[in-house]
Amino acid sequence: MAYKTTIGLEIHAELKTITKMFCRCKNDPDEARPNWNICPVCTAQPGSLPVINKSAVKHVLRVGTALGSQLADFTEWDRKNYFYPDIPKGYQISQYKYPLISGGTLAGVDITRVHLEEDTGSSRHDKGDYSLIDYNRAGVPLMELVTEPVIHDAETAMRFAKELQLLLRYLGASDANMEKGEMRVEANISISETDVFGTKVEVKNINSFKAVGDAIAYEIKRHKEVLGRGEKIVQETRGWDENASKTFSQRKKESANDYRYFPDPDLPKMNISEIPEFHNLGKTLPELPWERRERLSKEFGFPDSITEMFVSDLVIGGFFAEVALKFAGDKELIKLASNYLTSDLAALMNSSDGSMGKITPETFIVLIRMIKAGDVSSRGAKDTLAIMYREGGLAREVAEKNHLLQKSDMGALETIVKEVIAANASVVAEYKGGKTASLQYLVGQGMKASKGSANPQVLGELFKKLVR
Repeated sequence: MAYKTTIGLEIHAELKTITKMFCRCKNDPDEARPNWNICPVCTAQPGSLPVINKSAVKHVLRVGTALGSQLADFTEWDRKNYFYPDIPKGYQISQYKYPLISGGTLAGVDITRVHLEEDTGSSRHDKGDYSLIDYNRAGVPLMELVTEPVIHDAETAMRFAKELQLLLRYLGASDANMEKGEMRVEANISISETDVFGTKVEVKNINSFKAVGDAIAYEIKRHKEVLGRGEKIVQETRGWDENASKTFSQRKKESANDYRYFPDPDLPKMNISEIPEFHNLGKTLPELPWERRERLSKEFGFPDSITEMFVSDLVIGGFFAEVALKFAGDKELIKLASNYLTSDLAALMNSSDGSMGKITPETFIVLIRMIKAGDVSSRGAKDTLAIMYREGGLAREVAEKNHLLQKSDMGALETIVKEVIAANASVVAEYKGGKTASLQYLVGQGMKASKGSANPQVLGELFKKLVR
């Protein structure tokens, strides 16, 4: 039986601010000491009052501007009432009726709304038969984006989540590291035989792109099996078990009425147009991922895989931008730089900590010019690059110190050529007899004898000259 799959996403992202959403506590996702960044406000002590973090509001408004959304003029904060040990107040300050952002699109997916709220604390269940609560995360600014139910497959859902992560990083709004819980995806999935939506099931807090795809695929399969048995889908919230590669039931799905939303009396209403810092936000936006993707493709004609590497990896992409600027339109040098950056240098980064090591755009540029000039061979360039990555230094000095400069002097290489000719009489005879491939073998032996330091073009000319 054919079913129509409908998917909507809810994505939470912790925002990069100095302090938490409603207090002056430090917003530090790397703080390992439990209950260190806390105060009377974020732990809900009697008499404490929240104060709105303007930077967090600005982050969300800039996201909305990038998405082409409608920015609210009027907004307010609401109390979302529910009890869980990591919510110290017994309610979460969120936005319900008047979100900061409405509408917009990303990666071809329509967006319903983007609003701002506070994160909860975190629970630990790894000791004994009890749980421990850490409130360091409680009150951290949390952006929630909700898509329209217009996604119909797992691949589109993953692509959307990746593009949102990129956008947040480009805007400096969030690092959005899923493995750290800085970005969490929730998928609402239903299947139906008709255009009418089926019963919706929510899978919460998925923490990797692969898990997004796997969880959605599992739920689609589970729904089909349940309906195939003539049973009904239960509207519920489920979790994703990474080890078992399946979802599991957590609780029955709540409705908005269950949360008893009402405006927070401790926080003022906001009229965005009256706040000068929120004017002309479009002028504060950097080049956005889809804009960079289009520009790189048009300007340099890179294959899609190379373009995507420069777009999706901000370290490599930023490095390339500096290098390309210095080469001022020299397409040959830019292509050469791109090749070494996306292969050899990327491999060094992947085997290390993901940084550029001790290489700077300036030292890399010099090495690329040396490669083009024939001062170092391909092998010598790779070795020079590896040393520069680990130890730093100037390209020419590193190559010279490690005997990696390519020898092009005819006189210096003539001795090597004569020795190779003398040691390979049969190959020389084949070459004289018209077997042109033998020349490449002789050049290879010359490169081996010079330990890779000889210029192969010069060697080739010498062999042609001396083999008669």
